[in-house]
Amino acid sequence: MKVLVSDQLGEIGIRMFEEEAGISVDVKTGLSPEELKKVISEYHALVIRSATKVTADLMGEAEKLKVVGRAGIGLDNVDIPTATKHGIIVMNTPTGNVITTAEHAISMMMSLTRNIPKGTRSLKAGKWDKKLLQGREVFNKVLGVVGYGKIGSIVADRARGLRMQVIVYDPFVSPDQIKKDGFESTSLEDLYRRADYITVHVPKLKETTGLLNSKAFEQMKTGVMIINCARGGIVNEKDLNDAIASGKVAGAALDVFETEPPGTCSLVEHENVICTPHLGASTKEAQTNVAVAVARQIIDYLKTGTITNAVNAPSVAGELLNKIGPYLNLGDRMGCLIPQLCKGAVKEVGVEYAGDFQGMDLTPITTSVLKGLLTPMVKDDVNYVNAKVLAQERGIKISETTTSDPDEYINLITLRVVTTDGTCDISGTIFGKKRAAIVKIDDFHLTMEPKGHFAYIRNMNKPGAFGSITLVLGERGINISRMNVGESSEGSTNIVFLATDTPISEEVRLEIDALPMVESIQLVEL
Repeated sequence: MKVLVSDQLGEIGIRMFEEEAGISVDVKTGLSPEELKKVISEYHALVIRSATKVTADLMGEAEKLKVVGRAGIGLDNVDIPTATKHGIIVMNTPTGNVITTAEHAISMMMSLTRNIPKGTRSLKAGKWDKKLLQGREVFNKVLGVVGYGKIGSIVADRARGLRMQVIVYDPFVSPDQIKKDGFESTSLEDLYRRADYITVHVPKLKETTGLLNSKAFEQMKTGVMIINCARGGIVNEKDLNDAIASGKVAGAALDVFETEPPGTCSLVEHENVICTPHLGASTKEAQTNVAVAVARQIIDYLKTGTITNAVNAPSVAGELLNKIGPYLNLGDRMGCLIPQLCKGAVKEVGVEYAGDFQGMDLTPITTSVLKGLLTPMVKDDVNYVNAKVLAQERGIKISETTTSDPDEYINLITLRVVTTDGTCDISGTIFGKKRAAIVKIDDFHLTMEPKGHFAYIRNMNKPGAFGSITLVLGERGINISRMNVGESSEGSTNIVFLATDTPISEEVRLEIDALPMVESIQLVEL
């Protein structure tokens, strides 16, 4: 078996490959996309960090490729759906660098607060600017933590050690769990209003891109300081630059940027901004951890078929996988759908299996549900191995029941989720051998394939309702590829899932939402 290491990897990881019988390794870093395409057909495994782009084009040439291993968390550079289609396992190492990234955020906050980079430059220039470089204490200041995942929770804990007051915003973590950990859960608006420092620890998603923008800065205290060691683009750089120039924001500490490297940039050059070149995970310990982890995971997979920390495959034996494979996909899609329809932090997840599942181990399906549920919340951190643990860490109660009565279906899976705002139910089944379908949402019956770009609309069950919606889409050049309708039991309301060839923009969503017979519209990606 041949392994290609195409990005920088800790030497210990390379030695592990070299010392493993039956495996050979080549280290070829800095290859252009065309150069990588020419050689990839030779290899069974590919080890990457953030530089290599694993595209559909590349995988089309990768005839032998079985596994891609990321030494780190983020997988923005991997086309995971295409990898899954080709049967390529994609693994990451989600725990190897969480401590070092959290420590970097705290270091950046302290350096910014005490003007350490400015002081260094000044002193090296032969100056002694004590009065000009006066800082502030972090003691008793309010730190707003946006995102309470693995890294955000560690930052909160370290800040507590500095005797800071820590407030947390994360709509996907139960306030009870945050309170149990000794912190205060609050709304994003309240966090903006109260925080002296704001540190960002959310994944980069459609919903979080530009999260800190001009409107957010307007709500903040004058003199607030911003720290971003998560992903570039979560903080709108132009709006941040304007907020610093106006004096609203006193300073910023940035490890990540919208474009990396950022090149010549007025934000980077601003005297009240300190920056590092994406060093959050760049410690000797972290690089050793992720190198060892990715090497061990790939060796185990190539030699024994053991899957660890895969983001697109569960740890299931081949015989069972043949039986429950379609239900794994169904569970994942149901889990992914429900947080896009329901408001509030998830408190409880109940999965009911009805029908003849022939005594099968249903645990992998429940895991698929949890993975799908958590993916819109935490993205890169979640996989089939850690989904249950991550759910429990967020204070989510999980239950699983079985019954022999599936109503009108041979087999039926029902997912009930209790949030801080209410309860949502979704039921799904498999038609034929593998066609997944959602057949019920709350009290609405329908048959919907959970795949694609959707508008989820609740509208009055009156003549002209559909027509007004489709007219807006037609005028905007948006084609409807599928439409599924569910009617409420009393008949006064419909739910409509409109699958479109292209995503609906926020502008068009607002236009539809304003239609007289439309009660609500949500955009859904499956």
